[in-house]
Amino acid sequence: MPEGDAVYRTAQRLATALDGRALTRSDFRVPRYATTDLRGRRVLGTQPRGKHLLTRIEGGLTAHTHLRMDGSWQIQPTGRPVRGGDVVRLILANAEWQAVGVKLGMVDLVPTEREDRVVGHLGPDLLGPDWDAGRAAANLAGQPALTIGEALLDQRNLAGIGTIWRAETLFLARLSPWREVGEVADLAELAELAHRLMETSKDGPAPVTTGDPRPGRTLYVYGRAHRPCRVCGNPVIRDELGARSTERLIYWCPVCQRG
Repeated sequence: MPEGDAVYRTAQRLATALDGRALTRSDFRVPRYATTDLRGRRVLGTQPRGKHLLTRIEGGLTAHTHLRMDGSWQIQPTGRPVRGGDVVRLILANAEWQAVGVKLGMVDLVPTEREDRVVGHLGPDLLGPDWDAGRAAANLAGQPALTIGEALLDQRNLAGIGTIWRAETLFLARLSPWREVGEVADLAELAELAHRLMETSKDGPAPVTTGDPRPGRTLYVYGRAHRPCRVCGNPVIRDELGARSTERLIYWCPVCQRG
């Protein structure tokens, strides 16, 4: 599933292609909205909210989408043939550009004033104007017996973080993913660390496992299973963390992350 920083970059690309332009085509390929026609309405902007995207359209409507695991928005010149089959779920186009939503996990059309129906459950957005480390810490503290690795991925606590930045945040904080939330000394500091990492990454290329050594550019543990830890040299471990059926991959160094 894309991280919040990748969703942020997707929102920027949608904004560049669609903002301020009138739609010449709107094609909702989901049964509930199959007859919806937004032609002639201007796109007012696309706002990322955690891992959700809110494309606001003239007339008080918002197209809400979520990429889930495999979804993407592809920007291409208007008129280019769109792939067939059932993988395309939404097309928004103007005279110059078309945005093609492929394998989107969620597609909704809601009144802009009621966006809370689809994103109201989310905690403070790590990359949003509502970011509040104190509120994120209070949310995390609500389940003291949960592992910190599971709590960080709960989007009701703080929105936007995924498996990449969870692993990197816990590594830099020298915390074991299996430590209980109630045993973490400063949850606000931990949340702010995740915020700084994602802020560093949001405007640049996707982080990689080699290259630039600055935090947020090079990954310390994520994707580095069995390779030497960049700090201590011991092998990085890949494991699964979470309740059965909801477990997610976690990468960590058992030497550096003893805390």
